[in-house]
Amino acid sequence: MLKRLFKRGPEPQLSVLMVCMGNICRSPMAEGVLRGKLQQAGMADLVRVDSAGTHGFHRGAAPDPRAIAQAGRRGWRLDGQKSRPVVEADFSRFDLLLAMDADNLAALRERCPEPSADRLGLLLDHAPWLDSREVPDPYYGAVAGFDLALDLIEPACDGLLRQLRRRLGLPA
Repeated sequence: MLKRLFKRGPEPQLSVLMVCMGNICRSPMAEGVLRGKLQQAGMADLVRVDSAGTHGFHRGAAPDPRAIAQAGRRGWRLDGQKSRPVVEADFSRFDLLLAMDADNLAALRERCPEPSADRLGLLLDHAPWLDSREVPDPYYGAVAGFDLALDLIEPACDGLLRQLRRRLGLPA
């Protein structure tokens, strides 16, 4: 009861879960970018954003320091994020579950209950003008891989933001 009395702002109307394998590189960056873009658009209270991994390798860990650094250089914050695996409830809790690549999308499809299958997709489906359909995993490479991932995530989040605006009935 007290939580209801002291709640700030409206309940989010939509929710998005960003998904990669370990939830320490790509999906935390995508979460941070989308959160930032929603904030800039005045939509932060309307859309809940989270991230998770198809594997629980890094459960409870903060994002990779290279992800934090490269995202931070572009003004995106990954503060407070902790790695977690996708759980069954996520398939009904989130309106969109967006994988960073085809392998993680396949892993989601294997676990997803049939009624929620239409909620699954690739993040880069929201940027059809890009040459890539997948955000490559930068974990085992150089820092430049994190910049490449962000070069793909940022425009995909712009496209996603446009779709979220339409779904919420907001002007473009």
